[in-house]
Amino acid sequence: MKNKKIIKDIMALEKLIHEPSRLAIFTILSGVKEADFKFLLRMSELTRGNLSVHLSKLEEAGYISVNKRFINKVPNTVYKLTKVGRKAFNNYLKNMETIINRKKTES
Repeated sequence: MKNKKIIKDIMALEKLIHEPSRLAIFTILSGVKEADFKFLLRMSELTRGNLSVHLSKLEEAGYISVNKRFINKVPNTVYKLTKVGRKAFNNYLKNMETIINRKKTES
């Protein structure tokens, strides 16, 4: 049964990235050099608390780096994908593409 291989591939996806909110954060950060908290908040449409929790998990995993700075004496926190994070995201996308292509050829 071909579906069994697809299911196995789906189960092997990186769960930390696959969660919809974190996938959105990865997608946003993969398209920019860096992004501050307000930009991520606006683009993701998550709540402040929810975004903070997801960013913390990604930082703990080493997928993003966090740089806290001040702009005109106002705190500004900037996030960017690390090399490890970018590699993990690219692998995730390749795995998704493999799953999609398998499913297409199965039909």
